[in-house]
Amino acid sequence: MKLSPRATLIKPSPTLAVTAKAAALKAAGRDIVGFGAGEPDFDTPEHIKQAAVEAIRAGFTKYTPVGGIDDLKDAIIAKLIRDNGLAYGRPEIMVSCGAKHSLYNVAQVLFGDGDEVIVPAPYWVSYPDLVVLAGGTPVILPTEEKDGFKVRPEALRKAVTAKTKALILNSPSNPTGSAYTEAELKALAEVVLATGILVITDDIYEKILYDERKFANIVSVDGRLKDQAIVVNGVSKAYAMTGWRIGYAAGPREVIKAATDLQSQNTSNPTSIAQKASVAALNGDPSVVDAMVVEFQKRRDVIAAGLNAVPGVSCRLPEGAFYVFPNVEGLFGRAWRGKTLGSSTDVTEFLLEEANVAVVPGIAFGDDRFIRLSYATSMKNIEEGLRRFAKAVASLG
Repeated sequence: MKLSPRATLIKPSPTLAVTAKAAALKAAGRDIVGFGAGEPDFDTPEHIKQAAVEAIRAGFTKYTPVGGIDDLKDAIIAKLIRDNGLAYGRPEIMVSCGAKHSLYNVAQVLFGDGDEVIVPAPYWVSYPDLVVLAGGTPVILPTEEKDGFKVRPEALRKAVTAKTKALILNSPSNPTGSAYTEAELKALAEVVLATGILVITDDIYEKILYDERKFANIVSVDGRLKDQAIVVNGVSKAYAMTGWRIGYAAGPREVIKAATDLQSQNTSNPTSIAQKASVAALNGDPSVVDAMVVEFQKRRDVIAAGLNAVPGVSCRLPEGAFYVFPNVEGLFGRAWRGKTLGSSTDVTEFLLEEANVAVVPGIAFGDDRFIRLSYATSMKNIEEGLRRFAKAVASLG
């Protein structure tokens, strides 16, 4: 059977592929320490689960409005005002089946043939594909480790052409853990305003910041951007609700209406029960998130220090999210089983086969000098994985 041309453009998610391979090896009897999955290992807080149970018992199991129930939209509106100083109305909010779904819908209604979308690298693996599936062209804008993996205003200005439609910004970042400051975002906002491009800001890791850093959103720091910006967020990462699949987008009414109309034809409404649970998450006690962040910071400190202790590996300390993105270029040229390591994929294969440690190659995120490890796993796994990593590297020729 012949597939459509669009189907040939789709690549499977490398992060999910690594997680699936690690699970398959575990099922086959291999003792794998997995650093692939980008989801909190904590359980969903009890009050959120209880809200879902109450929704089921109350019979809240039918269709809802396509773009989300009013009480969830109101909880999102209250959150955006409380946390970000951003004022939106219900017609400017769309609830979807996860933040990825929100991004997909937005891309589909904004981008088309000939549109260029600037995607800073390293990038979350889905950004370029979401642009391509909408008919646009992702323009990869490399960033440097020495700059904290952040886009500089002059580089953004040079990347904008007459075809540029938008910039996708992710802070804190997957995979690097970098987080923009208010001053850095103000400088980027000036470029966005001067060039007239759109900006899509993916804030899914907003709550996961370390060392008492404060979250900054590009629209919050410069309100003039509101009419040319889409804010995307969700409950998955902050509230350990990855499987509940609730994300949302806030933006200009005409964009949100178009994206909601699109959603009416692809998924209809997000799960009714998960929507009620998300109301409880957004309106509930924020200390449940704070407790997770404290633990994540402890893990971050341990995994970064452990990686920096491995000869040939250097690891920047992330400001947020729950990933480290170590530079493994120092391992290139080393020999393993008659093969010379020369890429992040080689290093990933080496660690899986030699150390039973599963990581994601940096090439999946747009930079072949690095690998990504998620520390959304237990301290025991982190310490054991580091021990295996160091032992394997010491065996290289």
